[in-house]
Amino acid sequence: MPVKIRLQRHGSKKRPFYFIVVADARAPRDGKFIQKIGTYNPLTVPASVQLDRQKALDWLHKGAQPTDTVRRILSYKGVLYLKHLLRGVKLGLFDDAAAMEKFQKWHSEHEAQMKKRQEENRKAKGAARRGAPPRRMERKSEGPAQA
Repeated sequence: MPVKIRLQRHGSKKRPFYFIVVADARAPRDGKFIQKIGTYNPLTVPASVQLDRQKALDWLHKGAQPTDTVRRILSYKGVLYLKHLLRGVKLGLFDDAAAMEKFQKWHSEHEAQMKKRQEENRKAKGAARRGAPPRRMERKSEGPAQA
């Protein structure tokens, strides 16, 4: 039975909200699934993702294939990087503690970057609400027009 990790759409028209589920590849998009492992809301900036990292990792080790969008989400949340590090442990390149240290370092940098992005978005929204004119590019004047 081929198993996929994919999105299951919920929400009203033009207001999507997705569950990240593990399902049989032959099941319909919004139909029967094996396990729900998270949620994805693309309407927030940046998109909010709630994911059970351990369940996703377990299903990847069992051979479940993520769809393209879910692969991007798993990469964003660090699940694919963690799988990569655990493969290095299995091959004997480094020990488990070193792998977890590398992952924690990446995770803290990633969280700082996301907080910075959220803060910039919040400032931009605040400026738009106060009625500040949007920034515009100044045109460079190029000498006299030639006929």
